[in-house]
Amino acid sequence: MPEKKKKPEPTGNHVSVEMEMADMVGKPLGGQVGSHPLPVRKKSSESMTSDPDLYYSVEDLRSEPPPGEPVSNRIRPMLGQGKHEAGALFFKDGYRRIDYVLAYPVPRRKHPVKVEHKPEDDSSAFHPEGEDQKARRRREFEKNLIEAGLDLERDDETKDHGMCFVRLHAPWKVLSQYAEILKIKMPTKKIYEIKERAGIKAKAYALWRKTIRPLQPSAQAKQVDKEPYKHISYTFSRDKEHMFHIESRETFFKPSTRSLVVHEILKRTRYSQKDYAIGITNLIAQGVYTAAYPLHEGEFEGDTNIPPNPRQMLFDEWGSYSKFVKFQPLNLIRNYFGEKIGMYFAWLGLYTKLLIPSSFVGLIVFLYGVFTMDDNVPSDEVCEAYNITMCPLCDRECKYWRLSDSCKSARFSHLFDNEVTVFFSIFMSLWATWFLENWKRKQMELNYAWDLSGFEEEEEQPRPEYEARLVKHRIEQSDKTKTEKKVYVSSILYTVSLSKSIFKDHFEIVELGEEVKLPKKQTLFAVGVSSVTILTMFTVTLAAVFAVIMYRLSVASALAIYPNSGQIVSGTAVTLNLIVILILDEIYGSVAAFLTQLECPRTETEYEDKLIFKLFLLKFVNSYASIFYVAFFKGRFMGRPGQYIYAAPGLRMEECGPGGCLYELCIQLSIIMAGKQLIQNNVMEIGMPKLKKFLRECTCFGLCKERAERAEDKAGPRDTRWEEDLVLEPFSGLSPEYLEMIIQFGFVTIFVASFPLAPLLALVNNVLEIRLDARKFVQELRRPMAERAKDIGIWYNILKGITKISVIVNAFVIAITSNFIPRTVYQYMYSPDGSLHGFIDWSLSTFNVSDFEPGSEPRDNRSLGEVVQFCRYRDFRDAPWEAEPYKYNLAYWHIFAARLGFVICFQNVVIFLKDFIAWLIPDEVKEIKERQRREKRIIMEMLLEEERRMRQHYYATDHHHSNGKISQNGFLENHLASEFASAEEFDANSIETQV
Repeated sequence: MPEKKKKPEPTGNHVSVEMEMADMVGKPLGGQVGSHPLPVRKKSSESMTSDPDLYYSVEDLRSEPPPGEPVSNRIRPMLGQGKHEAGALFFKDGYRRIDYVLAYPVPRRKHPVKVEHKPEDDSSAFHPEGEDQKARRRREFEKNLIEAGLDLERDDETKDHGMCFVRLHAPWKVLSQYAEILKIKMPTKKIYEIKERAGIKAKAYALWRKTIRPLQPSAQAKQVDKEPYKHISYTFSRDKEHMFHIESRETFFKPSTRSLVVHEILKRTRYSQKDYAIGITNLIAQGVYTAAYPLHEGEFEGDTNIPPNPRQMLFDEWGSYSKFVKFQPLNLIRNYFGEKIGMYFAWLGLYTKLLIPSSFVGLIVFLYGVFTMDDNVPSDEVCEAYNITMCPLCDRECKYWRLSDSCKSARFSHLFDNEVTVFFSIFMSLWATWFLENWKRKQMELNYAWDLSGFEEEEEQPRPEYEARLVKHRIEQSDKTKTEKKVYVSSILYTVSLSKSIFKDHFEIVELGEEVKLPKKQTLFAVGVSSVTILTMFTVTLAAVFAVIMYRLSVASALAIYPNSGQIVSGTAVTLNLIVILILDEIYGSVAAFLTQLECPRTETEYEDKLIFKLFLLKFVNSYASIFYVAFFKGRFMGRPGQYIYAAPGLRMEECGPGGCLYELCIQLSIIMAGKQLIQNNVMEIGMPKLKKFLRECTCFGLCKERAERAEDKAGPRDTRWEEDLVLEPFSGLSPEYLEMIIQFGFVTIFVASFPLAPLLALVNNVLEIRLDARKFVQELRRPMAERAKDIGIWYNILKGITKISVIVNAFVIAITSNFIPRTVYQYMYSPDGSLHGFIDWSLSTFNVSDFEPGSEPRDNRSLGEVVQFCRYRDFRDAPWEAEPYKYNLAYWHIFAARLGFVICFQNVVIFLKDFIAWLIPDEVKEIKERQRREKRIIMEMLLEEERRMRQHYYATDHHHSNGKISQNGFLENHLASEFASAEEFDANSIETQV
């Protein structure tokens, strides 16, 4: 046997491997980290060359280090820069950070489960498996994760039952590799000063920043002070690692970026020999794992004497109700939750801020109606119309009534149906365009500040579900033809680069020019099923509205003999309608998710777009169907006295109440909007996560019992971070959050002509909504996986569509629902003195009670103390003594033409003004465009300088050539070795090829 070399004694600051390892794990060399052995490098040439510094064997650590290399440097890439508290956010060694956690249940059993490696058949791929099969899949999945480069630490499975956790850590090698693949921009060493322009505009901007400084969060205010200096960001590259501002490899990548990298690996890793067994999503769906999530940064409430962690800072600066007047700490939100969530809260903050001027104008419109209520001529005429007898509102049971009985409702309707309402509708249409244009500018500023420029150039990878269905389809086709075929998985280059380690053992990967897709038959069938289902859901919504109408008609007929029964019927009907809307909203959310899964979109963006579109269609119709009915259909198709139209035998189509249709539209809109915001947006957002957390604690396979025992034993160990995060509510995406605000945006813009206080109500709700969402994200939800996004996606197009719909709807509300057009026609065409005196009498038609259909006349013809011969009703028809009684008169056609002309003029004028405002506000911020050009020029100069310097070094190595080759001790080799951060990235044998 060869003589064993004697290890050198440690000198200076160098420590032996045994000493560092003993300090790391608290055990002699060869021990275990917790219950999982230290990662061991496989003795294969493939693993040695692909990832040499991540996996170490005991023999590697015992061997003598190369001359001049400190022993500690051999394990430092694996362990990190400093030791931390074990069990919090790090492995038990105290060095490696926990980037992701997998949880799975260990069921109660009498005897240990013996895992036998049996061949798996394809038929059980998507069916419930036994625990032994789940254990095999977990082992295969975790083995593939280790091969992908991740470090794992897992719990023992020796306990009787409970939850087991697998903690994942991404070493520097994996992080740097995926940062390059994902094209993540990181700060370089190059710093430049942001010089502000001189002039009046710059001074005004500086004064504005100084004014709003007290509104900035304390953490954000410190960043504003550093704003004049900025690190230039560049897409990360391992070949240019020396160019980046790396103070520490452990902190160079944010925790959100680290979790993003691990999530990409989890999505692409196989878990069995089946060809379509890919990804953590399928494993969770099959019950192999219960959850997969990144950890929160400690507790959200802690000791005030120590520096707060990011979670505490967010809770104090963002989730505190006492700081509702301050801006949101967007940079903290982005660093903790990722750009996608940060973009949503930036949009919500801008929307809430711009609601302030619209709320102020809406309040002025309302106050104008209050102050002019007593001076309104039509309202005065209604209150003084003691001698005008109105026709009954229903058959048989309803009585004749005086027009003066509707005095209060006439006064109330003037608050919203007045001359200023038209101008407020125009203002809100222009405000919506102003908001969207400002958001585009804000979006550009965020893209620049968050280094998202160029993000759209990436090609998005297919979803694991899409790839699984594609491979499954190819396998089925192969089985049908009974020919031996190899399955070619053709995807984009980005997917191939991520998936080679996953598919290489079972598939032949070929990069073809044309991408393989699912057959059109499957796609068309899924789209057809979705279309039919959505139309069916529309029918259900309309049926619900019709059911509420029938309820209103039947109850109104039954309670007609009681006074004030109309208010009771209207109130209960609107409340019932609100309950139906809330119930159908929950059902439609599940239906939209199921239909989108059935269509199996290719990428995550396509999946989200299809899901959002379905959710918006279903919930838009559900939320606004009853409002559209009141605005445009109620009272329009009821007929006239003597010729009523009936919805059912004995139940005629309802007409608007004494206050008019706009009065009922205002009541309907305010109750639905306030109810949805109070119940759905606030109460359910607070209560449901807490309720689900309680239920999850009691159903997590004994975890609740374990935590209760620890709480009783105060001297015992505390709950770990991953156990506390497991019982939190999983993050279900931003679609529900966006959808709430989009529906609210529709209330604010589409029907604002009937309810000018809608912006104020939305403003109050959003101020609370931001703090409630902040507490929910920080306190009640598991930490979401950080995702990148350069905009709000399809929601912008939906907002743009709503602004266009709002112009049309408001035009018709003013023209048809309100009395603005009839009042204007009367004042300028029929009034003898150009005023509104006599308008009420002019707008009412006369009916001879002897013309009632048999069985529809009131039972009591003397309810008002006298025999009624004629009654009045709202319409423009000829009197019964005319040549053609009850025919539409000339005033009806004048009003009809005026309404049509108003709609056309209103739409064209508002659309022209909207386009003018959109042209007036530039989409791009000129200053940011100049900064981007300057940064590109600096980056280009830096790269050219680096290339020039490298060439000079290449030419300087001519005197080291020997027999046409470069000496391995030459200057170029030393320079390259010093430039690259890790030794595995430098291959001395490849220098000749590079030159």
